[in-house]
Amino acid sequence: MKQLTAILIGAGARGSRSYAPYALDYPHELKFVAVAESDPHRLAQFAREHGIPPEGCFHSWEQLLEQPQLADIALICTQDRMHYLPTMKALSNKYHVLLEKPMSPSPKECIDMEQAAKDNNRLLTICHVLRYTPFWSAIKRLITEGRIGKVASIQLNENVGYWHMAHSFVRGNWSNSEVSSPMILAKSCHDMDVLSWLMDEKCVRLSSYGSLLHFHSGNAPEGSTEYCIDGCAVEATCPYSAPRFYLGEGKDWARHFTKDVSRESIVQGLKETGYGRCVYQCKNNVVDHQVVNMEFASGATVMFSMSGFTRHQERRIQIMGTLGEIRGEDDKITLMDFVTHENIEIKLPKQTSGHGGGDSGIVRSFLKEVREYDGEESLTSAAASVRSHLMAFAAEQSRLAQGKSIELAEFTDSLKKIELSL
Repeated sequence: MKQLTAILIGAGARGSRSYAPYALDYPHELKFVAVAESDPHRLAQFAREHGIPPEGCFHSWEQLLEQPQLADIALICTQDRMHYLPTMKALSNKYHVLLEKPMSPSPKECIDMEQAAKDNNRLLTICHVLRYTPFWSAIKRLITEGRIGKVASIQLNENVGYWHMAHSFVRGNWSNSEVSSPMILAKSCHDMDVLSWLMDEKCVRLSSYGSLLHFHSGNAPEGSTEYCIDGCAVEATCPYSAPRFYLGEGKDWARHFTKDVSRESIVQGLKETGYGRCVYQCKNNVVDHQVVNMEFASGATVMFSMSGFTRHQERRIQIMGTLGEIRGEDDKITLMDFVTHENIEIKLPKQTSGHGGGDSGIVRSFLKEVREYDGEESLTSAAASVRSHLMAFAAEQSRLAQGKSIELAEFTDSLKKIELSL
């Protein structure tokens, strides 16, 4: 098997801890030869872990991509609004690109990137990792085999988890859509993608409701302070207490704001960074709950619900067909047959990589697709991702219009007209 080479642009949590470890576990398959990262500590750490010499280390993606093509693959894991330019440059430099989701908060940029991949005859694969997990692959297989007949209805719940909501979408990098993406893209583009994949047909129309119900100054308890650690009178009984989370079960999550997880460093970070701020006094604006109702070409309907108010972080799905029903959660799938009344349980083994095995699964699949590339699209190609991204963009437009029903064909045509006028 030929070893492929890669460059990494953005050595944050997703790039360095979710996808790049594949090169350490399977060095005969993948080797990183260069990295671009603005944080000196992350840059040095990644270079050390992967044996990258100083001449392969860059402080910006511009510096790296000014070089002649250094590798087969560019893995781009920058923040949402920093995807477009390095992706376009990497494609023009003839890299096959693996891009962290979402593609971009701009519909035009998504469409541009899809076209650039075609123009340069290169793979542009988006990290919709759910498709690569044993759990979702098994559900897709059961539907494709006709085990429940024709799909009539799907209900998918994305339970974000109250602590994950507070960490990432109130205090963290994805808390404000003006600097990142709306919630339906930042968190739930995974769900739009997997629903589009399971249905395998066009979404015709949709509507959406949702709001920032809880995490705003109007709900700040009396006696609360700007930072939890500043003598807040209600910190001991607040479920969103930053000290209790980051010094307890969320200790590993403290790595997002401190280089080490000693008690002293975490406490210092809680005093100096936004991760220690009261959840009612942040600069967040993304929704903390949202529903999307969809109708597909066959007449099948889909209901998606995202909520930040759950104890656990999980997805639960119910797929109702004409001959049977599928229910899935955690690592268990149950198939219920209407004819035999059999309940068939599929118990999946514990996965060792993140997102239920999807993080390593997508890298493995991408490497195979690069080796065998003949112009065919990948499983989560830009083209496939644009389709589900447009569903997310339409859902956000509907939500902002107080639930107005959006016709996807008209919505897509309107975007194309805007693009042509630019």
